[in-house]
Amino acid sequence: MADHTLRAKLTDSGSGVLLFGITPPRLSTSPERIREITAATLARLGDLDVDGLALYDIDDESDRNPEERPFPYLPTLDPAAYHADYLSEWDRPAVIYRCVGKYPGDELRSWLRTADTERVLSVFVGASSKGKDVHTRLSEAQELRREVRPDLLLGGVAITERPDEHLRLIAKQQAGCAYFISQVVYSADAAKSMVSDYFYACRDQQLEPKPVLFTLSVCGSAKTLAFLKWLGVHVPRWLENSLRHADDTLAESYEQCLATACDLAAFCRKLGMPFGFLVESVSIRKVEIEASVALAREVGELLGRTVTADPAR
Repeated sequence: MADHTLRAKLTDSGSGVLLFGITPPRLSTSPERIREITAATLARLGDLDVDGLALYDIDDESDRNPEERPFPYLPTLDPAAYHADYLSEWDRPAVIYRCVGKYPGDELRSWLRTADTERVLSVFVGASSKGKDVHTRLSEAQELRREVRPDLLLGGVAITERPDEHLRLIAKQQAGCAYFISQVVYSADAAKSMVSDYFYACRDQQLEPKPVLFTLSVCGSAKTLAFLKWLGVHVPRWLENSLRHADDTLAESYEQCLATACDLAAFCRKLGMPFGFLVESVSIRKVEIEASVALAREVGELLGRTVTADPAR
């Protein structure tokens, strides 16, 4: 079954995992409209050979970045509830993100107890800033998972630009993380430096490095670019110039995302580092979502997957 394939790829330190990331509909959306959005999403993903979905948990991060958010923060459906109530037709696993600070311990405990670990994996996300008031700290959530549901395969977030990120990854690994998913990567150099530091630190400590999945997200407008930067994504100045001055920003960003995927795949294969990719669109514009689906298809080819003919081509 597909769920065992994803689990095996992640836990056997193999390479080649491919996920597609989506944000649940806004909390204010009617159930009928949610079903329409979900049907359209599943239709787009129908011929993609991905191992699973990543369902994001959106939190207000104004404490981390006081500048005006390019796209306003609007609460979305709980990703676990969205998965349970609307994604029954999805026949592959889902990685449920949990911004653990939003949830009291009892609420997290209840979800952990009821999660179907055959269909569900998780990524725990800590507070967006040190000073933020939270219900549950990341370390507490990790301990709760060890106590209540150790069979739930747990992942952690990797922020490639932080100089000491490899040490954070090792700490998360020792706290039970079996894989990592990066923030959006627009600087292949930063990602390669983090992976290299992590790989050799693991070797020094006689640890098996866990797979790192690199997140790729197309950028189709100046506003999407501003939002990526607001989220903390490092976009090298040369690349920002290219995107701002391109005749077709989306095509330019697509080309760069694909080049980044090729670069990171070659680097990790040479190093012997288990890796994979998550493809997403941070924009809800149809053209950017469709470009992200096309990117996922090409990244799948890069990973050696069988390609189903794209009827749109």
